Amino acid sequence: MHSNRAPLSLKIAAIAGLLFLHLPILLIFLYAFTTEERTYVFPPPGLTTQWFAAAWERPDIWESLWLSLHVATIATLLAMILGTLVSAAMSRATFFGREQISLLIVLPIALPGVITGISLRSAFGIMDIPFSTWTIILGHATFCIVIVYNNAVARFRRLSGGILEASADLGANAFQTFWHVLLPNLGTALLAGGMLAFALSFDEVIVTTFTAGQQATLPIWMLEELIRPRERPVTNVVAMIVFAATFFPILAAYYLTRNGSDTAGGGK
Repeated sequence: MHSNRAPLSLKIAAIAGLLFLHLPILLIFLYAFTTEERTYVFPPPGLTTQWFAAAWERPDIWESLWLSLHVATIATLLAMILGTLVSAAMSRATFFGREQISLLIVLPIALPGVITGISLRSAFGIMDIPFSTWTIILGHATFCIVIVYNNAVARFRRLSGGILEASADLGANAFQTFWHVLLPNLGTALLAGGMLAFALSFDEVIVTTFTAGQQATLPIWMLEELIRPRERPVTNVVAMIVFAATFFPILAAYYLTRNGSDTAGGGK
């Protein structure tokens, strides 16, 4: 009789792969509690929570944290608006060159971050735009739009055009159709796309390096601390914050979209 159980070698390989991916993260968590300030000794000579208090009292961390939250929030809002509009146009309209335009839309996330960062820096320089919070937001929005677009366009393509026609036949105007028909069907996809975009923006380093000027988001602050450390364990404490700020939105996005095929009008 055929067994559905995976062979032992495959289980071992899967466990080894998971350890390879996640053991470094666990080490970061461990060294956030070490009593050793300058060097990493394994096992840690002792454990303490003093570095959490030290991180709390560092104004440079708070400044970087608020900047990261500010940038990620506005970049996500821009991405949700523009990504939804673009996905609606690309999924509902048929025109010459649609596939080529679709490729151009997703290109910013497919290109290496260095290329995107250099091109944005050159564009800001040519247009004489000073580096500020808004240049970081524009840089992050370029790839956040793609995240929202991918989620929204996939949901749009599963929706039956008949429900929009039925709404119009019943006397609903464009706003009523959007609010009562489209939005309930797109809601989880847009929310998931927004969460993924927020997480991606919050921990972005490469594009931020080219568009930030003298400002430092939290990931940039971490990078500078690794180069010129003051208190190494504090950097690990901040890394835990970044991990939480990115992990939980991604987890929520997964649970929101895992049953994404169950949309109204789908399959009709």
